[in-house]
This record gives sequence, C-alpha cells and structure tokens, in this order.
Amino acid sequence: MANVTLRNVRKTYAGGFEAIKGIEFDVGDGQFCVLVGPSGCGKSTLLRMVAGLETITGGEIDIGGRVVNQVEPADRDIAMVFQNYALYPHMSVYNNMAYGLRNRGMPEPEIKTRVEEAARILELGAMLERKPRQLSGGQRQRVAMGRAIVRQPKVFLFDEPLSNLDAKLRIAMRVEIRKLQRRLSTTAIYVTHDQLEAMTLADILVVMNAGQVEQIGNPLDIYQKPATTFVASFIGAPPMNLMPLRSDELKSQLASDVRLNEAGILGIRPEDFVISNDAVAGGVALGLTVEAIEHVGAETFIYGARQNETQAVAANPGELPPGEVIVRIPGAIGPAIGERIRAVAPADKLHLFTADGRKRVGD
Repeated sequence: MANVTLRNVRKTYAGGFEAIKGIEFDVGDGQFCVLVGPSGCGKSTLLRMVAGLETITGGEIDIGGRVVNQVEPADRDIAMVFQNYALYPHMSVYNNMAYGLRNRGMPEPEIKTRVEEAARILELGAMLERKPRQLSGGQRQRVAMGRAIVRQPKVFLFDEPLSNLDAKLRIAMRVEIRKLQRRLSTTAIYVTHDQLEAMTLADILVVMNAGQVEQIGNPLDIYQKPATTFVASFIGAPPMNLMPLRSDELKSQLASDVRLNEAGILGIRPEDFVISNDAVAGGVALGLTVEAIEHVGAETFIYGARQNETQAVAANPGELPPGEVIVRIPGAIGPAIGERIRAVAPADKLHLFTADGRKRVGD
C-alpha cells in the first residue's frame, strides 16, 4: 500500500496541445480517489500517466515515496483494470488470473494460493475452469479485477471498468468494487464520466475539466459547496439550476446578502425548491409554467419555464431572464403540464458565483 502524489503534472502532445495542465493532488494510503469529468477532459490520460503507459511532459508522479517518472509500468507496483476486460479468450479464468504471476516467475503453489483467494473474494470459485466466452459481462469484469488482486499491488488503477455493463449490473459492480477496496485497504484511483458513480465510490473526488482540476475534496462537500458553475452543473442529477443575474436585480431581490457585490450567477439545486405560495424571508421565488414532468418512482422532476413575474421573497420584485428551471419534489403527485406554479428556495440554499462562473462567492 502507498500514497500517490502528483506534483504539477503536465502532458503536451506534438503540435503544442496541452492535455494535462499542471495537476496536483495527493491520495493517501488506502484511500479511494475518483477522477471524474466529461469526455476529453484528460482523466484517462492522467491515469495512464500514473500507470506509466503515457510519458509525462513535466512534473512528478510519486508512488509510495518513489518518483516513478522514468520507471517502467511493470516496475511501478500497480495493477490496472481496463474498460474492455482485456482477457485472453483461449485461457481459462484460472489461467487468466495466473498469467501475470507466471511471467514473473512465481512458484506455482503460491500462484494457486493467490488465485484461489482472489476467486473466493470475488465469488469466482465455481468458474475457474471456464473460458471468458462462457461468462457474463459482470463475471468477466470480476475476472479482470481478480487478475489485478493476485498481483497484490500498492495501487489499483481503474479506467472506466463499468462502462460496458447494463445499468442494473453497474450498480451491483459499483458496490462490489467499493467493498473489495475497503476489504483489501489498497490505494485506488478510478476514472469515470458518471458523476453518480463518482459520488458513491470516492473518498477523494477530483473534478476535471479541459485538462485542469476544477475542485478536489470530499464528494458531499463538493456537492454542497461547488467551487465553480462547471462543478455545480456537472455534479448532481438533475444539475443545479444556474441563473445569470444583473447586479441591480440582485441588490433589489437579495438586498441583505453580503455576497452581492461579487456575484453574477445564482444557483439553486432542484431539490432545494418547494412549491408554495408562502413567503420565506430572504429566499427566492420563481413563477414557472410547467412544460414537462418526469416521474421516477419516489421522486418527480418538474421542468418549468420562468415567467417575467419572477420575484424574491420579502424583497422588491425583479425580473430574471426567461429560461428553464428544474424542480425536484418527493412522491409521484405533482402539478399538471401547463399549470403555473411558484417554486420557492430559502436563503440558506442559495449558491452565488462570479459572473464568469469561475469562483464561488462567500462560503
């Protein structure tokens, strides 16, 4: 087990394209770090640099107190699980898991012990003689993880390992990966574009955008206090409602808020609205016309168009630019399409950002 530390890590390709722009963070011994962001943000490139599959242009990668910039992948004491499983189709499950150990010259009795232990942990004991074509997608992914486990590495690296699975199996495998990592207490770095996957797995969440880190921290802290509008809109499903506001409108609507001098964008999570005609001092009320409704069992998502009568509670009326607002309410009973509603958010649920969206204002 080991810490993983990145210090000003950069990657520039021929032609001057900078894919990774000076990234720094530390993953503690036994922690589960998730790199999340949209396609093309550089998260898989960064993971491959930690693995040694991509050279770095600048900075340092430290694994277990050793700078590994010039160390070959096989000598970094890491194990990687890929999106496409990468199993040998002509080999049995047992031989797929044992292959890397045999290449290292490990004695067969020790190989047998390690493979059987990994098979027990992953519930693959009854499948050791099967070929990959005889397995389901989830079983193949477990074999790929077993191949990593038998190495007993300092660090596990996961490159979108659940992307090829159906939704139900992804949930089950997500839970299994987290349980497995906790049981083994091995440091892990995991790449995904799925923000729900990231939130549920991570001890440390690294939100990336265009080769840079937007925010690092505990998943719940990031959800509750996003540092930028990019993080606010990317983390959370449905995303945070973001509404550009002119300074005079903000001053008239939220006159008591000390953050107004710096703010240019108002953010409100869909679940922080309630549908009500009651006043809430210092909060914001939006007049909406319901345009679409999604019933998702225990919750309902309401998509409403803002009306010009938008106003703040206990403040002077003001206008917001027209746009769509998402309201998330419990239960399956809600307003009808075309109905006009009033969505209210209290003052302590309001998020304010600078006009360029690059900085959270206040807390």
